[in-house]
Amino acid sequence: MNLAGLLLAPAASAPDAPALYGGDGAAVSFGGLAAAAGRLATVLVERGVAAGDRVAVLAPNSVEFVVGHLAVLVAGGVAVPLNPAAPPPELGREAAAVQPRLTLAAGHAGVTGVPTMAIDLAGLPAAALDPVERSDDDLAVLLFTAGTAGAPRAAMLSHGNLAANIGQVLGHPGLRLEPSDVGLGALPLFHVFGLNVVVGVGLAAGASVALVEHFDAAATVDEIQRRGVTVLAGVPPMYAAWLALDGARAPADAFASVRLAVSGAATLPREVADAFHERFGVVVHEGYGLTEAAPIVATTATGGGLPQPGSVGSPLPGLEVRVVDADGADVLPGDPGEIWVRGPNVFRGYWNDDAATRLVLTDDGWLRTGDVAVVDARGELRLVDRAKDVVIVSGFNVYPAEVEEVLMSHPRVREAAVVGEPDARTGEAVVAYVVLDDGPPVEPGSLAAFCAGALARYKCPARVEIVDELPHTLAGKLLRRALRRHGLPGAG
Repeated sequence: MNLAGLLLAPAASAPDAPALYGGDGAAVSFGGLAAAAGRLATVLVERGVAAGDRVAVLAPNSVEFVVGHLAVLVAGGVAVPLNPAAPPPELGREAAAVQPRLTLAAGHAGVTGVPTMAIDLAGLPAAALDPVERSDDDLAVLLFTAGTAGAPRAAMLSHGNLAANIGQVLGHPGLRLEPSDVGLGALPLFHVFGLNVVVGVGLAAGASVALVEHFDAAATVDEIQRRGVTVLAGVPPMYAAWLALDGARAPADAFASVRLAVSGAATLPREVADAFHERFGVVVHEGYGLTEAAPIVATTATGGGLPQPGSVGSPLPGLEVRVVDADGADVLPGDPGEIWVRGPNVFRGYWNDDAATRLVLTDDGWLRTGDVAVVDARGELRLVDRAKDVVIVSGFNVYPAEVEEVLMSHPRVREAAVVGEPDARTGEAVVAYVVLDDGPPVEPGSLAAFCAGALARYKCPARVEIVDELPHTLAGKLLRRALRRHGLPGAG
């Protein structure tokens, strides 16, 4: 089963129905989307792309991105969505890790050292390739994530993994989409939330997606009203940004068309959810997931009625979830434990990293998420803590080890530690504590600027503190929790 066949299936029954609304306002029908993807797939095959070859897709949220992504799948290749805002060194590291045969790009120069082909929808050939037959276990997408095991690596998601999570969502009445639905495509499509939840679920349901290249609170309110958006998927800072608009830009009926609103990728502050409901009359459901689960594990939208404060809901149908202690034994209700997940949506492992894969996948198929939760009296999950050190900025995962590595490459930095701190706008902000070698003073701002040359903007420290030393255990391990809770006295 080729995932592209599932996403383009509505082209057979409703070829004229709108699939995408592009940033230029033009609508693309399912028939037009299927034809464009098939024609671009023909070009890919002519360029030597064979089944299993990796192809990077580098474009903003646009019709070109969706066509490029689907074309790679149609041709039997493995799509590797990359962040178009990432600086060249970061793109180079990711490309070196997965060795793509070429890059499909729109509005981007591509990756140094990798052949690049511009996505030109007006210049496609007439012949359209039908989706190449693939098995459920064949790789469909590689998405960069650190998961629970450290520095960023590529998570291997198969056609079956992604299709399974789509089916799990559409199989529940609280989440099911209809062809009349319109989703807002403001979440970045190089992230699994935007790629498989917004676009994947939307297209498979025969619904349409209104693509937004760059999130702007006021502009998206206009788009929601213009398109009659019915399904809203966002991260907590998006909901906070809409609330920050004044009544002229976001009147009480601004979200009147929305029948389902979900939030994920980070904890939704209770005050934001309550204020959104009170002001706009929209209940925002919170969910829990991770890239390695393709991605949704649980959501309050499966419960019916108003969500309970602090809950991320019940698991999707077809998923097994355990909450276990350090020995892998189930904890008692109300006791905290690590979330383990098993189901057809659980990924195949990390690309070319068997050691990291063994850390998160048990021999009998359980995914160790690294996240700590309790099961409440209603049988719903409540997140307690993250066992991993990831910092979540506007819904994006930032891995301290990656930022620290860049800081340590600065000639004056002896040691660096990166943690997150609460931020009203982005949920969390990256904060770096740095110990310098002897020498002339170094301005903290110059270290933040140094990071900007090698990391995407959301990964760069919002603040750098120069300190005399960092806290360690007697065994020499960095005590991040001491930095998160107390910072360092005298830092500046």
